[in-house]
Amino acid sequence: MKLFLTALLMTTSAFSASSIHEFTMNNIEGQATPLSTFKGKAVLLVNVASQCGYTPQYSGLQALYEKYKGKGLVIVGVPANNFGGQEPGSNEEIKQFCSRKYSVTFPIMSKVSVKGSDQTPLYQYLTTTMGGDVKWNFTKFLVGKDGKPVQRFEPGVSPDSPELAAAIEKALR
Repeated sequence: MKLFLTALLMTTSAFSASSIHEFTMNNIEGQATPLSTFKGKAVLLVNVASQCGYTPQYSGLQALYEKYKGKGLVIVGVPANNFGGQEPGSNEEIKQFCSRKYSVTFPIMSKVSVKGSDQTPLYQYLTTTMGGDVKWNFTKFLVGKDGKPVQRFEPGVSPDSPELAAAIEKALR
């Protein structure tokens, strides 16, 4: 019963949230990270996986982060193993993979579920607000400085696409 009530409260909070700033996630080291830390910044949330055909997007995401972080963009990688078992590693393995293979310096969160009955509350909020379930790895949610989602990009939209750059520049104004 206690587990049911906890799940109900988590679900209710996701649906009653008005911005990502109301959520806390654990970073890749397991430390609580209130997303309110990103108030006043545009945020690009990306569900990532290390064994996916889209995994090379890490390079483009890092380049995007380097280009725009000084202007107020934060990219947040959210590892998930929901699609084809393409993120089977532990948080430590994911952290090592991201830093060694792609020199990632943007924040990476602890592995969560972005779809299904165990979907993390942040992704309950994002998918309810922006077009339904995440369909695959490297789906991107752009969030404005106020913490409200503004646009969703499916995995085929690469980090260096003009469409994504234009949306980020608009969100940074």
